[in-house]
Parts: sequence; C-alpha cells; structure tokens
Amino acid sequence: MSSTTPPPTLEQVCEKALRLPCSPSLLPRLAIALQADDSSAAEIERLISLDASLAAATLRLANSAMFARGTVETVEAAVFRLGAKEIYRLAALVLVSRWEGGQQGLRWEPGDFSRHALITAIAGEVLASTTERIDPQLAYTAGLVCDLGKLALAHSCNEFYPAVRAFRERMQCTWDQAERAVLGYHHADATKKLLEAWHFPKVFQLTAEFLTRPTEAPAEALPLLAHLHAAKYLATSLGPGVTEEGFLTTVHGSFLREWGFTPELLEAAMPVVHDRALQRLGDKLTVGAVAM
Repeated sequence: MSSTTPPPTLEQVCEKALRLPCSPSLLPRLAIALQADDSSAAEIERLISLDASLAAATLRLANSAMFARGTVETVEAAVFRLGAKEIYRLAALVLVSRWEGGQQGLRWEPGDFSRHALITAIAGEVLASTTERIDPQLAYTAGLVCDLGKLALAHSCNEFYPAVRAFRERMQCTWDQAERAVLGYHHADATKKLLEAWHFPKVFQLTAEFLTRPTEAPAEALPLLAHLHAAKYLATSLGPGVTEEGFLTTVHGSFLREWGFTPELLEAAMPVVHDRALQRLGDKLTVGAVAM
C-alpha cells in the first residue's frame, strides 16, 4: 500500500463495521423489554432466541452451579430462573464480547477489549448504586458500549496505527488527538455513529460523543457522562484489559469532583469493582478471551 493512500472516511469505517456479523444491535430492544411492566417471559424468550449463541449462553448460565435447582430445558424457563437483571448482564456481555472477534490494528491480546469494557460497566453500576443519581443498568450498558468505535477503527485502519503512534510520541498528545490528526476523526466519533445506527437512546450517543471532553457536553448527558468518566478512571486504574491507548487519555479531575466523585469515594469503590469483576470473570480477569 502506498504511503500516500488516505485513510478511510468515518462513513466508510462505520459502514464496514455495520456489515460485521454479531453486532450488539439487539441490546436496546432487550433492555426495553426487560424494563417494561407488560413484557412476558415469552416475549423476552423470543428476543433472546433471535440470537442462537445468546440463547445457548442463557441456558448454560441457568443450569450452572450458581443457579442450578434442577435442569431447565427451555429459554423461557431460564428467563424465569435468572431474572431480568442477570439476563441483561449476560446478554450485554455476550453481544459486546462476541463483536470483538477478528479485530486488528491495536496491540490487544484476546479478550482485552471485552475485559476492560466489562470492568468499566461494573464500575459504572457500582458508582450509580452508590450515588443513586442514575439507573445502575444505564451506567452498566454505557460502560460496555462506550468504546465500540475502537473496534470499528481496528477493523478498518490497521495500516494507519504506526502513523498514529508516531504522531502521539512526537507531539506528546493524547491518543484521541493523534487519531484525529492522522485519520481526521477518532474512535468516539465512530462510537456515536454506530450507537445511532443501532438505535441506542440519544443519551448514549451524547455520552460517546463527549466522553473525552465532558465539560462541553449538554446538560441532559452530564449525569451519565460523569458516572462513565469515573468508571473509566476506575477500570483503567485497576488495569485488566487496558492497552496502549487506554493510558493515553485525559482525566478531568475537576469535573469528577464537581459531580461528587472524590478520591475517597473512588478509592472505596475500587475493591468492590475488583471483587465483582473477579466473580464475573474468574481466571479470565487478566488473560484470555472472554466468552460465555
């Protein structure tokens, strides 16, 4: 490839990503069904059964040692056994982690993206439960999907990452600044477009758009954005799944303090996040592909 070949446009990156199999597009529909008072177990079963591997994972979890009280043989029975909260956690992890497969470009080991995304999600859930300012499930979902644009870029921009690294080292800037300089956009731009295409709620799109510059965000996005920014800080501090670009970001400390995320609160949350992540991932917490 010629060194003068321009990078793909943001539209081309997202079009390619949207053609990939196993997208997380089912997640918003499942979230709505699980939250609706009039949704039946049969309706939730119908949605889960649209995705064969998700249905299989649901049955495996329902029959695992954690939940086993006799074998269940149908997805509907598994839904009754697990309950909405566990179903949602499982579905979110399955749908996001599976989309990781086949990425290139960034210096990731298998499972790194999903591992960091899950710990960010758990951190968001813990912080939301602590502050009681937003729904913990909302924070959990945002943590899982807020960096999906990284995967989109990894699928399309592999050959441009040496230039991104070189620019960042030369200019001593953040990773997203280097991406924008070399590519003309950065991963948050791709995340926003993908979440829009998958019909995620507007607040998710805004959170993705302003994640690296939270002080510029509109008021409607600030509560979720503050929790997500704090969750990203906790997940990065804990370390599992964090790779080269993960440490090259800006922490907006004054913004976090303004929203009550003091060093003391964050320090107290860290062991809780670690314990929940360990319970969820076991020996996959630090190495290996994350699969259900």
